[in-house]
Amino acid sequence: MDQYIGRLLDNRYEILEVIGTGGMAVVYKALCHRLNRLVAIKILKDEFAMDEEFRRRFHAEGEAVAMLSHPNIVQVYDVSTSDSANYIVMELIDGISLKQYMEKKGVLNWKETLHFAMQIAKALEHAHSRGIVHRDIKPHNVMVLKNGSVKVMDFGIARVMNKSNTLTKEALGSVHYISPEQAKGGHTDNRSDIYSLSVVMYEMMTGRPPYDGESAVSVAIQHINGGAPLPSTLNPNIPKGLEQIIRKGMALDVRDRYVSATEMLQEMEEFRKNPNIVFQHHFLVDDATRSIPGSGQRRTTAEKKAQAQNRVTTDSVRLRQGTPAAAQHRQTGKVPSEPDNESIRRAQQRRKAEEKKKEEERSRVATTAIVICSAVAVIAIVIFLIALFNGALLNRERDYVDVPYLEGEMYTEDFAAKYGDFNIRLMPQEYNETSPEGQILRQQPAGGERVQRGADLWITVSMGPEPEKRTLDNFVGADADEAYKMLENQGYKPLNKKEYSYVYDAGIVTRTDPAAGAEVTEGQTVYIYISTGPDVEKAPMPNVVGMELDRVKELMDQLGFTNVRYEQVESQKPVNEVVYQSVAKNTDTDVASEIIIHYSGGLQEDETQPTEPEETVEEITITVSWEVPERPIEYRLEICLSGTKDILESKLVPPNTASTYVELTGSGSREYDLYIDGVYECTKLVDFN
Repeated sequence: MDQYIGRLLDNRYEILEVIGTGGMAVVYKALCHRLNRLVAIKILKDEFAMDEEFRRRFHAEGEAVAMLSHPNIVQVYDVSTSDSANYIVMELIDGISLKQYMEKKGVLNWKETLHFAMQIAKALEHAHSRGIVHRDIKPHNVMVLKNGSVKVMDFGIARVMNKSNTLTKEALGSVHYISPEQAKGGHTDNRSDIYSLSVVMYEMMTGRPPYDGESAVSVAIQHINGGAPLPSTLNPNIPKGLEQIIRKGMALDVRDRYVSATEMLQEMEEFRKNPNIVFQHHFLVDDATRSIPGSGQRRTTAEKKAQAQNRVTTDSVRLRQGTPAAAQHRQTGKVPSEPDNESIRRAQQRRKAEEKKKEEERSRVATTAIVICSAVAVIAIVIFLIALFNGALLNRERDYVDVPYLEGEMYTEDFAAKYGDFNIRLMPQEYNETSPEGQILRQQPAGGERVQRGADLWITVSMGPEPEKRTLDNFVGADADEAYKMLENQGYKPLNKKEYSYVYDAGIVTRTDPAAGAEVTEGQTVYIYISTGPDVEKAPMPNVVGMELDRVKELMDQLGFTNVRYEQVESQKPVNEVVYQSVAKNTDTDVASEIIIHYSGGLQEDETQPTEPEETVEEITITVSWEVPERPIEYRLEICLSGTKDILESKLVPPNTASTYVELTGSGSREYDLYIDGVYECTKLVDFN
């Protein structure tokens, strides 16, 4: 028996039963004697409770999380650290985890995915605004309530629990959702939570996480390297805009992700309003994690001005070119007259002498400029080389480091942080018969070499001995529950998925992935596809009572109902007026199922018998018990006679009420419609006999 069952913690909390177990703690249902309410208590396991530093941080984080107050966050009531027990007191949630919900439903549609993701993002937005990062967002830490709302658990506790540095089997549940920086042991912030939420959305839309492997280390390495398949390759029904949101949140580089949960919520809201929206995100075509860096370059204002000046200079040169007469006109401002031959000869000699003199002057200036520029250039080069060689000599020892000997070491999540002088790069993992899982097999460069600080250091990590390969049995046509148990007993990890089938009845296995006959290894995930029966087309049943028969037939044909039986009955209603329908209004109905509709044929007079006056039926008042939906807030209940809007009864229903009593007056059998806050809920038949 559990050591805490029946104990009274701090003379207040009576431990009743175990309701959950995790890698770090056990969760119990308990009764708070002071406030007379049921609560959930998470008690740390002994191996963590013995660490004084762990307990101190646990208490500090718990107190910080207790300050959070949000409808999508599980409320923390109390935190206690003592020698007898270290625990957190939380509100007790009546629901299942999102992981259980996903396993039950398989692939979620985009509306459900967005509904859950937006609530989780709102919880993150609230916590991040208070400086608290979750660091362990995963479906196991999200509770789904009966009304469809979700609550996120374990805020802030993940930071305390990250003290363990080795990715073990206990961490396998979380490693599928950790960010690349967490896998490297680097700095984490609110963008790490955004990455994990995006992975959860990926799994909701595809039925599987983006990365999977035989061990926690292999999954962590995949997160670091990236390369997840696009969600649309696994589920072609995912809208483009939602896929873009998931990919941006899962970007390998934190700078490519959403800056905050608020920014992510804004795009979710835009997508919710317009599911056909396409965002201006740029990613590699075959990779859901890597963005495309910008390649275009813009000219600066200075470059544009220089280009404009060059055009002006060129135009000026062109204007200066012309005939000798034009040149003389520009020099004297006068139009030359017709000179004699001697004047022309003397003018040509003077012009040649002047041009020769100017040419010699230009040559002297050019020679002087070349000599000065050459001298300056030589001096600059000499100074640069001296500085370069002096700097290299001074910094050579500081810029070069010795490569450590890593072969035989174990790869852990803080490995990159431990060897910060290098850029740790991972080669594909390999099976090895002599090296345990997680041990480093090879490295490049080799240990002892001297390389520049920040150089790439490639390592190959062992996956341990290669598991024995077996042939998967054929489970097609078998009962889904039996197939699940058999796969578990054979050492596999079965995961149920549902799909329509016109061949197999509901609950029967239609196929497996991998398929029957494939080679598989122990511990491998096997997806079981279960038939839900044929793809049933449904439509809401309209309220046709009181309508004319021909109009009803036209309406039922338009809605696609193919099996409607019309029967004539004796009635006081006008001929051909519908008086009865076998399916209640607003009920989602299989369009192929039988629906019976009665219409009036009028009254048939009996000429042989005298007509007797109708008996007066006395109405009575009775108290009717009415089941109502449980809701966490007060709402107004209104009851009307079916088909009318006349309110017969109106009352307020307290929170968390499952049934209520209403007094109704009538005779015979009558149908009544129930409305909640003005919205139709259901119809109830009341018998006054």
